[in-house]
Parts: sequence; C-alpha cells; structure tokens
Amino acid sequence: MTFTEQLRQEAEPIFEAIMEHPFVRGIANGDVPKGAVTHYVKADFEYLNAFMHLYGIAVSKCHDRDDIEFFTQNIDFVLNSEVHPHHNLCEYIGIPYEQLQGYPLPPNADYYIKHMKHHAHEGNLGEILAALLPCPWTYLEIGNRLMEEVNPDTNHPFYTWITFYADTSMSNTTINLRERLDTWAEGASEREKEHMKEAFIKSCQLEWAFWEMSYNEQTWDLIPRASVASS
Repeated sequence: MTFTEQLRQEAEPIFEAIMEHPFVRGIANGDVPKGAVTHYVKADFEYLNAFMHLYGIAVSKCHDRDDIEFFTQNIDFVLNSEVHPHHNLCEYIGIPYEQLQGYPLPPNADYYIKHMKHHAHEGNLGEILAALLPCPWTYLEIGNRLMEEVNPDTNHPFYTWITFYADTSMSNTTINLRERLDTWAEGASEREKEHMKEAFIKSCQLEWAFWEMSYNEQTWDLIPRASVASS
C-alpha cells in the first residue's frame, strides 16, 4: 500500500462525511440555498487565490524542473479553468461573478489557508504536497460520486460544476500530486511522514469545515446580534 493509499484509508470517515454533507447533497439534488452558494463563492475565490500562492511557494522549494513545470501548470489550471464551476454557481444564484470577489475570509476558510501556509513555510515539499492534496482529491471524488448517482444532463442546474470535477483534468492533477507525495515519502523519515500525515488529515477535516462554513454562512460575528441588542 502506497503512502497516499494509507492516508486515504485513514481519512475515509472524513471523505464520507463530505459526501453526505447537505451542501454536497444539495448539489446532487440541484437545490442548494442561494445564500450558502453565495457564501461559498465569495470564500472559494479567495481560497483559490491563496492556493495559487501555495503552488508558488512549492515552486520555490523545487530542485527538479519537472516539478517546477507541474506546479506552474497547476497555477494556470486554477487561474484559467477553475473559474468555470464558479460561473455555474453564479448563474444558479443570479449574481455576476465579479460582485462576489474581494470579500474577507470566513473563519473556517481563514484557518484552512493559514494551516496550509504554515506547512508551506515551515515544512518541506512533502508537507506542502500533503496539505494541498485533499482539495483536488475530495472534489474529484465528489464529482465522480455525483456522476454515478445523478448522471446529470445539461438541464441539471449544477451540470457544469459536477462534470468539471469529474473530468480527467481534475483526475490528472490528483494523480500527479499523489505520485509526487508517494515519491517524497519513500525517502522521508518517520518524523517527516508524521508531519505529512498531519498536514493531509487536517486539510481533509478543513475541507469538510469549508462546506459547513458555506452552508451555515459562517461569519466572524459569532455573537448573535439579538443577544447583543438585549444585553
């Protein structure tokens, strides 16, 4: 069993919780609260900006030109391709994409980005790979699961979103990240592998937390306004 196979096995309960999250089930059913979708797009736009920065940090730690090319291509993929599912969500809520950009990160998204930046700055390339991998891997599995369950046609409101994440481009990104992480793990110490495992599992947990944050429209205003007014 490869290192990433071991990680995926350990993260199985988290992956399954993501699959059963009401936001993901809503995508499958074609019915997600529009406020939740708006909150998701605002946060994910900023999250993907940070994801590109993390790929840039990974480039700075590469010694192999093939790795540099890989991370550079992934920046291009996020920048120019991953806007398509965002546009699909914006069509669903009837709000132009440009109006949902530049908002502060909600707490869970802020924590997720800082978690990945910690491993990017403090850890080695293996830790960066481990922290980045759950994002494309969970989305790939969501896309594949929904294609099997729903088999959407073009009339499905989230047809573009589902087919994008079930596409070979997302599969190739996940496979390549896994292969690089498996290769890195072969020469890593047990301590280094523990750090990589920690980075991966926490990113999986924060993937679930991102869906939860979006569905509940989480904000920094954690004290209910009614309680403040009555005090």
